[in-house]
Amino acid sequence: MQRLAGKVALISGAASGLGEAQAMLFAREGAKVVLGDIQDEKGDAVVRAIRDEGGEAQYTRLDVTSLESWTAAVALAAQTCGKLTTLVNNAGIFHPGGIVDETPEGWARMIAVNQTGPFYGMKAAIPELLKTGNAAVVNISSLFGIIGSPAAISYHASKAAVRLMGKGAALEFAKQGVRVNTIFPGQIRTPILGDITPEQDAAIKAAIPMGITGDPSDVAHGSLFLASDEAKYISGAELCIDGAWSAGS
Repeated sequence: MQRLAGKVALISGAASGLGEAQAMLFAREGAKVVLGDIQDEKGDAVVRAIRDEGGEAQYTRLDVTSLESWTAAVALAAQTCGKLTTLVNNAGIFHPGGIVDETPEGWARMIAVNQTGPFYGMKAAIPELLKTGNAAVVNISSLFGIIGSPAAISYHASKAAVRLMGKGAALEFAKQGVRVNTIFPGQIRTPILGDITPEQDAAIKAAIPMGITGDPSDVAHGSLFLASDEAKYISGAELCIDGAWSAGS
Protein backbone atom coordinates (compact mmCIF):
# COMPACT_ATOMS: atom_id res chain seq x y z
CA MET A 1 0.00 0.00 0.00
CA GLN A 2 3.07 2.29 0.28
CA ARG A 3 1.72 3.95 3.42
CA LEU A 4 5.14 5.49 4.08
CA ALA A 5 5.99 6.53 0.55
CA GLY A 6 8.29 9.55 0.63
CA LYS A 7 9.26 8.99 4.28
CA VAL A 8 12.80 8.61 5.62
CA ALA A 9 12.92 6.75 8.93
CA LEU A 10 15.75 6.39 11.44
CA ILE A 11 15.12 3.43 13.75
CA SER A 12 17.31 2.69 16.75
CA GLY A 13 17.87 -0.87 17.89
CA ALA A 14 16.91 -2.00 14.41
CA ALA A 15 19.16 -5.04 14.10
CA SER A 16 16.86 -7.42 15.96
CA GLY A 17 13.55 -7.83 17.74
CA LEU A 18 11.02 -5.02 17.54
CA GLY A 19 13.40 -2.75 15.66
CA GLU A 20 14.02 -5.32 12.95
CA ALA A 21 10.29 -5.90 12.51
CA GLN A 22 9.65 -2.17 12.21
CA ALA A 23 12.50 -1.66 9.76
CA MET A 24 11.28 -4.48 7.52
CA LEU A 25 7.67 -3.27 7.56
CA PHE A 26 8.53 0.40 7.06
CA ALA A 27 10.62 -0.50 4.02
CA ARG A 28 7.84 -2.64 2.59
CA GLU A 29 5.54 0.35 2.97
CA GLY A 30 7.83 2.61 0.96
CA ALA A 31 10.07 4.32 3.51
CA LYS A 32 13.80 4.71 3.12
CA VAL A 33 15.10 3.21 6.34
CA VAL A 34 18.29 3.96 8.27
CA LEU A 35 18.93 1.22 10.79
CA GLY A 36 20.91 2.21 13.87
CA ASP A 37 22.37 -0.35 16.27
CA ILE A 38 25.59 -1.64 17.82
CA GLN A 39 25.05 -5.17 16.44
CA ASP A 40 26.86 -4.58 13.16
CA GLU A 41 26.58 -8.04 11.60
CA LYS A 42 22.90 -8.37 12.43
CA GLY A 43 22.22 -4.85 11.19
CA ASP A 44 23.92 -5.57 7.88
CA ALA A 45 21.87 -8.77 7.57
CA VAL A 46 18.60 -6.86 8.04
CA VAL A 47 19.67 -4.35 5.39
CA ARG A 48 20.36 -7.21 2.96
CA ALA A 49 16.94 -8.72 3.71
CA ILE A 50 15.24 -5.39 3.03
CA ARG A 51 17.12 -4.87 -0.21
CA ASP A 52 16.35 -8.43 -1.30
CA GLU A 53 12.68 -7.48 -1.02
CA GLY A 54 13.26 -4.38 -3.15
CA GLY A 55 13.34 -1.90 -0.29
CA GLU A 56 15.80 0.91 0.47
CA ALA A 57 17.89 0.66 3.64
CA GLN A 58 21.30 1.33 5.09
CA TYR A 59 22.93 0.56 8.40
CA THR A 60 24.90 2.84 10.68
CA ARG A 61 26.49 2.08 14.00
CA LEU A 62 24.51 3.94 16.66
CA ASP A 63 25.28 4.04 20.36
CA VAL A 64 22.09 5.55 21.76
CA THR A 65 23.88 6.63 24.95
CA SER A 66 26.03 9.05 22.93
CA LEU A 67 24.66 12.34 21.60
CA GLU A 68 27.56 12.47 19.14
CA SER A 69 26.58 9.07 17.76
CA TRP A 70 22.99 10.21 17.37
CA THR A 71 24.07 13.42 15.65
CA ALA A 72 26.12 11.41 13.15
CA ALA A 73 23.23 9.03 12.42
CA VAL A 74 20.81 11.90 11.82
CA ALA A 75 23.32 13.63 9.54
CA LEU A 76 23.81 10.43 7.56
CA ALA A 77 20.06 10.05 7.02
CA ALA A 78 19.63 13.67 5.96
CA GLN A 79 22.65 13.68 3.66
CA THR A 80 22.04 10.36 1.91
CA CYS A 81 18.24 10.49 1.75
CA GLY A 82 17.72 14.24 1.46
CA LYS A 83 15.67 14.58 4.65
CA LEU A 84 14.52 12.88 7.83
CA THR A 85 10.78 12.58 8.42
CA THR A 86 10.50 9.81 10.99
CA LEU A 87 12.28 8.78 14.19
CA VAL A 88 11.61 5.55 16.04
CA ASN A 89 13.24 5.42 19.46
CA ASN A 90 13.17 1.66 19.80
CA ALA A 91 16.49 0.60 21.35
CA GLY A 92 16.17 -0.73 24.87
CA ILE A 93 17.56 -3.17 27.41
CA PHE A 94 16.16 -5.07 30.37
CA HIS A 95 17.51 -6.79 33.42
CA PRO A 96 15.61 -7.73 36.59
CA GLY A 97 16.28 -6.23 39.98
CA GLY A 98 14.31 -4.54 42.72
CA ILE A 99 15.56 -1.78 45.01
CA VAL A 100 17.54 -4.24 47.12
CA ASP A 101 19.15 -6.15 44.25
CA GLU A 102 19.69 -3.45 41.64
CA THR A 103 23.21 -2.02 41.57
CA PRO A 104 24.21 1.58 40.88
CA GLU A 105 25.93 0.36 37.73
CA GLY A 106 22.82 -1.51 36.57
CA TRP A 107 20.63 1.50 37.29
CA ALA A 108 22.95 3.84 35.39
CA ARG A 109 23.11 1.54 32.36
CA MET A 110 19.33 1.12 32.19
CA ILE A 111 18.72 4.86 32.42
CA ALA A 112 21.44 5.61 29.86
CA VAL A 113 19.97 3.30 27.21
CA ASN A 114 16.23 3.41 27.88
CA GLN A 115 15.75 7.01 29.02
CA THR A 116 18.69 9.14 27.92
CA GLY A 117 18.77 7.32 24.56
CA PRO A 118 15.30 8.54 23.47
CA PHE A 119 16.07 12.03 24.78
CA TYR A 120 19.26 12.19 22.73
CA GLY A 121 17.40 10.75 19.73
CA MET A 122 14.77 13.46 19.81
CA LYS A 123 17.32 16.19 20.56
CA ALA A 124 19.46 15.18 17.58
CA ALA A 125 16.60 14.55 15.16
CA ILE A 126 14.22 17.42 15.89
CA PRO A 127 16.10 20.05 13.83
CA GLU A 128 15.82 17.85 10.71
CA LEU A 129 12.27 16.75 11.49
CA LEU A 130 11.15 20.37 11.82
CA LYS A 131 12.36 21.12 8.31
CA THR A 132 9.76 18.76 6.82
CA GLY A 133 6.67 20.29 8.42
CA ASN A 134 5.16 16.80 8.59
CA ALA A 135 7.21 14.51 10.79
CA ALA A 136 6.58 11.79 13.33
CA VAL A 137 8.39 10.41 16.36
CA VAL A 138 7.41 7.02 17.76
CA ASN A 139 8.85 6.20 21.17
CA ILE A 140 8.80 2.59 22.32
CA SER A 141 8.16 2.43 26.05
CA SER A 142 6.75 -0.66 27.78
CA LEU A 143 3.69 -1.79 29.69
CA PHE A 144 6.08 -1.57 32.64
CA GLY A 145 6.13 2.19 32.03
CA ILE A 146 2.50 2.18 33.19
CA ILE A 147 2.14 -0.65 35.70
CA GLY A 148 4.49 -1.85 38.41
CA SER A 149 6.12 -5.12 39.37
CA PRO A 150 8.26 -6.10 42.36
CA ALA A 151 11.59 -6.69 40.66
CA ALA A 152 12.41 -4.26 37.85
CA ILE A 153 12.92 -0.87 39.49
CA SER A 154 15.33 0.67 36.97
CA TYR A 155 13.35 -0.62 34.00
CA HIS A 156 10.14 0.88 35.41
CA ALA A 157 11.88 4.19 36.03
CA SER A 158 13.31 4.38 32.52
CA LYS A 159 10.14 3.38 30.69
CA ALA A 160 7.89 5.59 32.78
CA ALA A 161 10.17 8.49 31.89
CA VAL A 162 9.72 7.74 28.19
CA ARG A 163 5.96 8.00 28.69
CA LEU A 164 6.07 11.57 30.02
CA MET A 165 8.89 12.63 27.71
CA GLY A 166 6.64 11.76 24.80
CA LYS A 167 3.76 13.84 26.13
CA GLY A 168 6.02 16.79 26.80
CA ALA A 169 7.57 16.63 23.34
CA ALA A 170 4.14 16.29 21.73
CA LEU A 171 3.06 19.56 23.34
CA GLU A 172 6.35 21.29 22.58
CA PHE A 173 6.09 20.64 18.84
CA ALA A 174 2.32 20.41 18.32
CA LYS A 175 2.22 23.56 16.18
CA GLN A 176 5.46 22.86 14.35
CA GLY A 177 4.59 19.78 12.33
CA VAL A 178 6.17 17.10 14.51
CA ARG A 179 3.90 14.50 16.10
CA VAL A 180 5.18 12.43 19.04
CA ASN A 181 3.43 9.26 20.17
CA THR A 182 4.34 6.37 22.45
CA ILE A 183 3.79 2.62 22.19
CA PHE A 184 3.62 0.41 25.26
CA PRO A 185 4.31 -3.22 24.33
CA GLY A 186 3.40 -5.99 26.72
CA GLN A 187 5.01 -9.40 26.53
CA ILE A 188 6.43 -9.69 23.01
CA ARG A 189 8.52 -12.58 21.71
CA THR A 190 11.89 -10.88 21.21
CA PRO A 191 15.51 -11.51 22.27
CA ILE A 192 15.02 -9.22 25.28
CA LEU A 193 13.01 -12.01 26.91
CA GLY A 194 16.12 -14.14 27.15
CA ASP A 195 15.79 -17.85 27.78
CA ILE A 196 12.69 -18.06 29.93
CA THR A 197 11.60 -21.46 31.21
CA PRO A 198 8.29 -23.11 30.25
CA GLU A 199 7.06 -22.40 33.76
CA GLN A 200 7.92 -18.71 33.48
CA ASP A 201 6.30 -18.55 30.05
CA ALA A 202 3.10 -20.09 31.42
CA ALA A 203 3.02 -17.62 34.31
CA ILE A 204 3.39 -14.69 31.93
CA LYS A 205 0.64 -15.91 29.65
CA ALA A 206 -1.64 -16.42 32.64
CA ALA A 207 -1.36 -12.70 33.40
CA ILE A 208 -2.34 -11.70 29.85
CA PRO A 209 -6.12 -11.66 29.26
CA MET A 210 -5.69 -12.88 25.68
CA GLY A 211 -3.49 -15.68 27.00
CA ILE A 212 -0.80 -15.35 24.33
CA THR A 213 2.53 -13.63 23.84
CA GLY A 214 2.66 -10.96 21.17
CA ASP A 215 4.71 -10.98 18.00
CA PRO A 216 7.11 -8.20 16.92
CA SER A 217 4.86 -7.59 13.92
CA ASP A 218 2.06 -6.54 16.29
CA VAL A 219 4.18 -3.64 17.50
CA ALA A 220 5.49 -2.90 14.02
CA HIS A 221 2.00 -2.39 12.64
CA GLY A 222 1.14 -0.01 15.47
CA SER A 223 4.31 1.94 14.81
CA LEU A 224 3.55 2.01 11.09
CA PHE A 225 0.17 3.60 11.74
CA LEU A 226 1.56 6.27 14.06
CA ALA A 227 4.37 7.08 11.61
CA SER A 228 2.01 7.36 8.66
CA ASP A 229 -0.13 10.31 7.58
CA GLU A 230 -3.16 8.28 8.62
CA ALA A 231 -2.31 9.46 12.14
CA LYS A 232 -1.93 13.11 11.17
CA TYR A 233 -4.24 14.28 13.98
CA ILE A 234 -2.71 12.06 16.67
CA SER A 235 0.04 13.31 18.97
CA GLY A 236 0.77 12.69 22.62
CA ALA A 237 -1.13 9.43 22.42
CA GLU A 238 -0.45 6.15 24.21
CA LEU A 239 -0.92 2.89 22.33
CA CYS A 240 -0.84 -0.27 24.45
CA ILE A 241 -0.08 -3.40 22.45
CA ASP A 242 -0.35 -5.94 25.22
CA GLY A 243 -3.16 -8.45 24.76
CA ALA A 244 -5.42 -6.38 27.07
CA TRP A 245 -2.97 -6.68 29.97
CA SER A 246 -3.19 -2.97 30.78
CA ALA A 247 -7.00 -3.00 30.71
CA GLY A 248 -7.06 -4.49 34.18
CA SER A 249 -4.61 -2.04 35.71
